[in-house]
Amino acid sequence: MKETDRLKQEIEVLRERISRLSTASLRISASLDLDTVLNEIADSARTLTGARYCAIATMDEAGEPVDFVTSGFTADEHRAMLEWADGPRLFEHFRDLEGPLRIADAPAYIRSLGFSPELLPWGTFQGTPMRHRGTHVGNFYLVVKEDGTAFTDDDEEVLVLFASQAAAAIAHARAFEEERHVRAGLEALVETSPVGVVVFDAQSGRPTSMNREARRIVEDLRLPGRPAVELLEVITCRFADGREIALEEFSLASLMGNAETVRAEEIELSTPDGRSVKVLVNATPIRLEEDAVSSVVVTMQDLKPLDDLERLRAEFLGMVSHELRVPLTSIKGSASTVLDATLVPTPAEMFQFFRIINEQADHMRNLISNLLDAGRIDAGTLSVSPELSEVAALVDQARNTFLSSGGRHTVLIDLPPDLPRVMADRQRIVQVLNNLLSNAARNSPESSPIRIAAAREEAHVAISVTDEGRGVAPEVLPRLFEKRTGIDGKGGYAGTGLGLAICKGLVEAHGGRIRAESDGPGQGTCFTFTIAVAGEKDESAEDGSPGPPRETRAQARILVVDDDPQTLRFARDALGAAGYATIVTGEAGDLSRLIRVEKPRLVLLDLVLPETDGIELMETVPELAELPVIFISGYGRDETIARALEIGAVDYIVKPFSATELTARVGAALRRSAEPEPFLLGDLAIHYEQRLVTLAGRRVELTATEYELLRLLSVNAGRVVTNESLLRRVWGNHDSNDAKPVRTFVKQLRRKLGDDASRPAYILTERGVGYRMVRPGEPPTP
Repeated sequence: MKETDRLKQEIEVLRERISRLSTASLRISASLDLDTVLNEIADSARTLTGARYCAIATMDEAGEPVDFVTSGFTADEHRAMLEWADGPRLFEHFRDLEGPLRIADAPAYIRSLGFSPELLPWGTFQGTPMRHRGTHVGNFYLVVKEDGTAFTDDDEEVLVLFASQAAAAIAHARAFEEERHVRAGLEALVETSPVGVVVFDAQSGRPTSMNREARRIVEDLRLPGRPAVELLEVITCRFADGREIALEEFSLASLMGNAETVRAEEIELSTPDGRSVKVLVNATPIRLEEDAVSSVVVTMQDLKPLDDLERLRAEFLGMVSHELRVPLTSIKGSASTVLDATLVPTPAEMFQFFRIINEQADHMRNLISNLLDAGRIDAGTLSVSPELSEVAALVDQARNTFLSSGGRHTVLIDLPPDLPRVMADRQRIVQVLNNLLSNAARNSPESSPIRIAAAREEAHVAISVTDEGRGVAPEVLPRLFEKRTGIDGKGGYAGTGLGLAICKGLVEAHGGRIRAESDGPGQGTCFTFTIAVAGEKDESAEDGSPGPPRETRAQARILVVDDDPQTLRFARDALGAAGYATIVTGEAGDLSRLIRVEKPRLVLLDLVLPETDGIELMETVPELAELPVIFISGYGRDETIARALEIGAVDYIVKPFSATELTARVGAALRRSAEPEPFLLGDLAIHYEQRLVTLAGRRVELTATEYELLRLLSVNAGRVVTNESLLRRVWGNHDSNDAKPVRTFVKQLRRKLGDDASRPAYILTERGVGYRMVRPGEPPTP
């Protein structure tokens, strides 16, 4: 009878144990979050074994610790375990366990290993490695039983069981994370692809996903306020061979179910109201194992840019043919007149015919030279050789060339005597001036003068050529520098379309800008371009480029941020060839860390990035505030450029750009940042190079921290600098949010500058946010 009772008791214990194990398994499998699963496993293992404490230490593929999950420990005990000096070495010891380990006296065992047992004063301990398919992913520990007894074989079985579950959970979480990372990368690649991608479900015939380019393509066809999917009911597909298919007449599900591979099919998609878009389509059915089509991937390439290129090519060829035909006609006419004349022309007549032939030959030579330059600009192979130059000498040479070539206009020159020298390829800048003079002469009466003026604009000299001629309509101004035939009479401007395009390429190769201004037809036109001022560093430059000397460039690190791999590769190669150390990234979210770690001298920042844009980053990433930032973008609208420069960018490059222009602009920006202008605000002057601060001419003694705080606020004048940003950049504190040091030092600064906090003239308080310095010219009101 006693034996029966004992067996019943053992069965009941086993039943209870199985029930508790089942309950624990259900709780563990209820979540996919790794932290939640590991905490459930630790709690369940403690409950089933009666252990007071449980710990799970995970490690990566290299055997380095990753995470430490505990159960039963207080928050202070958990923190003390993490900070235990002997922890890493003890982890290495347990990491090499081959199987379960059970210890009756844990302190004595730890002392025998040469470690301090201060954090493990309890007696009993058991642990086991966690392995998944032969891979060691961590260790599982149980420490001291609540009833003071030793761990048993049954407890070891529970330990091994839960260690196996934990190992499987860790392995699955890592596999899921790796798959998620790969999937995110693939989705980002598809989303940013320049080719439209649409995935259709074969069962319903409906699109399940569309990337950004596909949405852009169909946007022009979409009915206002209606979803894009409704286009499938109204679109007509017109093929290159003349066939037309109206999608409303077919079941898309049946079409998708019988889909076949399509390669490079040119199709025009049109709506009943006449709107259309021409695309190059590829389609690939995705089949299941039973050969049934599950989905269809369709790619679309918008052919409009290619059609535009073809149109421009035809226009350009027509323009070149016309320009070559005119001098050829004059040459042919003069030669035929002499050769076919019944009477031999007099010497005076012969001279006139030869003069015409000579002038027209020169005209053809100049045209061919312009064509070659235009080709080099487009290919990015146009090179310039800047050297120290006097602006007056360049202007004088251009005027003499213009007048000796038959120019009949009076050229008036107005140059200030104190103009600094510039870094210029003399032949090329004279070519720019000659082109502008020729354009001015072509578009203004001979009785009106052409004026050349120059003035310094910060780190550049701006040279302008102004006429009093027919002027330019506002809508034409943005297109003046494009390669095209002359603008019609309504625009008020006439030209070959090559000269100004070449001017733009030559000026940008020097790192400058060119612009046109006109009050409208009949009001004349003013063309202005800029050239970098030559500094002392430029005089010693061995390579003659407008950037820093080559021997210092390797020290200048340039960070390039763009989601286009082709742009990143081009910028890296171009800047690397110029001697710069280049860091490239397509991840805008990593920008702050990269700046702190790599410490670049300049940032090239794409204007449009996935889920954000460069202007937003300028406003939200404090590390950008002190660095010169050059925007790179395919958008060349004036308002976009103005917004970028207003937010703090030092320059703006429009894609596509040549390697010459890129390195020239980077060099000019670095030179300007290396020689900052003093900050002048009322009686306050900050001379950055000398680290000198004066107030009404008297030196203000500042500590290093006070100066750095004032410098940081001044270089961001007009913008709010948050307390967190000041703590991070002045004090190097990346964790604390305590703004007390900032308030204390601002108070000291105000006292030394005589700035009343109630009516500040220099430093304004943005309550609860931070501080901002008054921008020079801004009313000093809080």
